[in-house]
Amino acid sequence: MRQSGAKGKIVVIVAPSGTGKSTLLQRLKAEMPELRWSVSLTTRPPRQGEVDGVDYHFVDVESFEESIEGNEFIEWAQVHQNYYGTLKSVVDKGLAEGYNLLFDLDIQGCDSMKEIYGDLAKVIFIEPPSVEDLELRLRKRNTDSTGVIEIRLSNAKRELSRKDDYDFNVVNDDIERAYLKLKQIVQSILKGS
Repeated sequence: MRQSGAKGKIVVIVAPSGTGKSTLLQRLKAEMPELRWSVSLTTRPPRQGEVDGVDYHFVDVESFEESIEGNEFIEWAQVHQNYYGTLKSVVDKGLAEGYNLLFDLDIQGCDSMKEIYGDLAKVIFIEPPSVEDLELRLRKRNTDSTGVIEIRLSNAKRELSRKDDYDFNVVNDDIERAYLKLKQIVQSILKGS
């Protein structure tokens, strides 16, 4: 949904793996149509059910690398031989058209977003109640090996050390309470308060 005559806003969600970020984002997207999900570029092939321009903009490696060389990205990364990135032109166009843009970025992506957009980009950090709680969540998932869990925990500790660098923090000790706080923060950002 667009704001008529107004410049849009940027809402960025960042969190360590296992904090419930995906669950919170899905609900936020479903309940707040005034937010437009920012669609990133990727060089990986579409997975079953994914739609070009909705889930990602699927491009070839050559096109992506040309955009890197042209300094067209706010942030980009190579993950498992595939590139992912956010084009500055897409964000600028959405803002100029009055859209409120929602992002799910890692810490480096948040830093780049803040560097380019300053206070226009509001970052909400989702954190677990404790590192011990996070470890329990990751082990309960039963989707990763012990080695992968250790890497995720190491990354989480590094990310948690940065939590006070962002505009807002939400502790996910209870999914309902965390969601209500997240939604309240996003509503205040969109109202400009």
